[in-house]
Amino acid sequence: MLRGPQTAGELRINCDRLHKFTDISAVEGFLRELAERPAGPLVLELPRQPGSRENRWAHLLCGAPRAEQNAAPAAAMSRSIENGDLAVLRSRVEALEASVADLQGQVVALRSVRK
Repeated sequence: MLRGPQTAGELRINCDRLHKFTDISAVEGFLRELAERPAGPLVLELPRQPGSRENRWAHLLCGAPRAEQNAAPAAAMSRSIENGDLAVLRSRVEALEASVADLQGQVVALRSVRK
């Protein structure tokens, strides 16, 4: 069983103790065999997510993975921006920058006292 969708490269590394695949194409070939089984597929190749180089694979032992689960980070970010949370994030960043500037001033003051 996979711990969430993984790329062929991740699968090669994670299953190295069980079976040593020669290269990623061997892993992909085996995954395709599992996906095209006459008795029914055991794995599913998921569509490539924005910003990723490779497709991920998910097991079908517990049913098909939910589509929104795979796109959750991108969807959450777009919803955040759509809901006007961008202004809240900007104010939080400004507060953090002010806090960092204050801490830097305290460090400079402590260094001057030590001399």
